[in-house]
Amino acid sequence: MVKEGYYFGLPLLLLAGGAYFAQWTIAAIVLVCLALFVFSFFRDPERVIPQEPGAVVSPADGRIVVVTDEDYAGQPGKRISIFLAVWNVHVNRSPADGIIARMEYRPGKFLAAMVAQASTENEQNVFTLSTDAGEMVFKQIAGLIARRVVSWKKEGERVARGERIGLVRFGSRADVWVPRDAEILVKLGDNVKGGSSVLAKWVSKSKSPEAGREKVSDAEAVLPAVGKRA
Repeated sequence: MVKEGYYFGLPLLLLAGGAYFAQWTIAAIVLVCLALFVFSFFRDPERVIPQEPGAVVSPADGRIVVVTDEDYAGQPGKRISIFLAVWNVHVNRSPADGIIARMEYRPGKFLAAMVAQASTENEQNVFTLSTDAGEMVFKQIAGLIARRVVSWKKEGERVARGERIGLVRFGSRADVWVPRDAEILVKLGDNVKGGSSVLAKWVSKSKSPEAGREKVSDAEAVLPAVGKRA
């Protein structure tokens, strides 16, 4: 459990104890149930992080609600949106290895996280991650009940795939944007887990098998010419 769980849960248990000694039994039971819910909400389970090259993992637990073509900063790409219900784990993780090239906090509205406009209009943290394959973007987005996005990282820090980077409190949304050449591996309605579910595959062109074949083809094209000169 992350430390925020203690901040919110322990006061509820203390109030429950006071209510019990005051013989307000029903109030004590309600407060204990609320405390247990808070402790569950802020749980932080370990995850097995995929190691295959080019894997883009989910930054959050939840359900895929959007997979669409979308330009970002004038560059064509694809956006995947994940809705986090109150019963999901709300610790967010980095979708890939890289350096946080830019990090921007954007104040905004608190529309329901299921609403399409939430991706652009709600309060959010926007991370631009510089990876071996290029730049990708992911967002922590507040929702109707979630009123604060929390980041544990700073601009310029290096993060590992699946590393914990922050959380959003009490229901929210997470977006991932990748360039057009990434292969999307999820669809609408899929349930995903932060750090372990692979959303897409995006391999650096210099390290991809296709790039290797291109180099071999170039070499083969040169060989006949060399033979003629000999």
